[in-house]
Amino acid sequence: MARFPPSPCQCLRRALLAVLLCLLTACGTLPPLEPRSQSHAYTDTAGTRLGRVITPLAAVHPGQSGIHPLLDARDAFAARVHLAQTAERSLDVQYYIWHKDMTGTLLFDALRAAAERGVRVRLLLDDNNTSGLDATLAALDAHPGIEVRLFNPLTARNWRWLNYLTDFHRANRRMHNKSFTADNQVTIIGGRNVGDEYFGATSGVLFSDLDVMAIGAVVQAVSDDFDLYWRSASAYPAPLLLGSAAPDALAKLETEAAQLRTEEATSAYMQALRASSFVQELAAARLPLEWAVTRMVSDDPAKALGRAEPAGLVPQKLKALIGDPVSRVSLVSPYFVPSESVEFFSELADRGVEVDILTNALEATDVAAVHAGYAKHREPLLEAGVKLYELKRLAPRPAGEREAALRGSSSATSLHAKTFSVDRSRLFVGSFNFDPRSARLNTEMGFVIDSPTLAGQLDAAFVQRIPASAYQVQLGKDGRLFWTEQRDGQTIFRDTEPGATLWQRFTVWLLSLLPIDSLL
Repeated sequence: MARFPPSPCQCLRRALLAVLLCLLTACGTLPPLEPRSQSHAYTDTAGTRLGRVITPLAAVHPGQSGIHPLLDARDAFAARVHLAQTAERSLDVQYYIWHKDMTGTLLFDALRAAAERGVRVRLLLDDNNTSGLDATLAALDAHPGIEVRLFNPLTARNWRWLNYLTDFHRANRRMHNKSFTADNQVTIIGGRNVGDEYFGATSGVLFSDLDVMAIGAVVQAVSDDFDLYWRSASAYPAPLLLGSAAPDALAKLETEAAQLRTEEATSAYMQALRASSFVQELAAARLPLEWAVTRMVSDDPAKALGRAEPAGLVPQKLKALIGDPVSRVSLVSPYFVPSESVEFFSELADRGVEVDILTNALEATDVAAVHAGYAKHREPLLEAGVKLYELKRLAPRPAGEREAALRGSSSATSLHAKTFSVDRSRLFVGSFNFDPRSARLNTEMGFVIDSPTLAGQLDAAFVQRIPASAYQVQLGKDGRLFWTEQRDGQTIFRDTEPGATLWQRFTVWLLSLLPIDSLL
């Protein structure tokens, strides 16, 4: 029987199938995790430069921690650079996102410079956002004083999206933790990742965020938690996935940073840091501290593999530490998807607890799907008596505030801080969003600070500052939403999402129809 050659369509199908098989094969499997080097946080650091300053202070406040909020974006960057430059024994650094932009490159170089001084550097990065960083991370790891590990790594390095096709259950779980610890004496935790938008170093969209710098009792808890993640089943030594660095890779990184410092924008940014009172107070060890009992909460890293017990998760730990609110809850959450907590907030309001919530307006959010997940729950929350505020994209700042003056007035602002206060007595600051992803998929961490002073400052913001920076969402007698804005002493009413285009509103409506809340 005669055999006919394959048709063009058949050839195309076979070619596509071959390409797909090659791509799927490229994903591969994770390499064997062991043997891995073993290391732990240093505990004998009282004699370091940081230790000599901090140990006497901590001795006067046994069982407490000294807390300094980092509200200003540039202060937050300066604090990290200062710790990297001051450390003498160790730097333990853990992040979800690290961009290789101006601030990210300078911080990479600060870690390299610390290692050159003999400081042991351990860098743990979630692998979801390391695209384009493989060469840099391999170069850092090649330094004998630096070890880089990738958390929950992606095996397909160049076609990263394929990991979500072949191993979605694992790849969809990420390490959202953020901490920067020097000599086991000082730590910074909070909502900020590493990148220009988090440190007030871009004319584009900036994130309004919050970290705290801490000394004292809680620092050891952060170091212990870092060790737990460092030796977890999801933390892979970088060379297992990235291979060896080029011989000149580390020198190239140093050269890149040196060239960057000569650029006008970088020079202006660094000059602004040097002129800030915060940097001067930090260098002189004169920063004001709020001493308070501070407890760290963190997810069991086994959560990234879907193996953590409920008792090892942040929501249960927060509930055990905070208890039932009695009078007031003030919550700031940029990615607020209350699909699993509407009943909780409604019950609080029914009991007479004042509940104020600030999240991003549609015009300010950087994730439309998250806004869709939030928007569908506004009516039941408002009906229960919860007050809802949505941060404007161009939020005005108080006259004279340093950050506004430094960055200019053209930058747009998007909320990124994750914090809440309870009964004007306890404050949470960390990486945890009130959304299903934080509760069930990503690992998170934060501090519960027993401080009426700090908790009161957040409550005061809802009265004094937030009304000028946000829209208040309310429910009309006809059951429809409306937004009010305070401007020049007048109240402006709007019956549609303020500042949002018709296309944005349509997109959110369309996304709200999809069953994706559990992924948000």
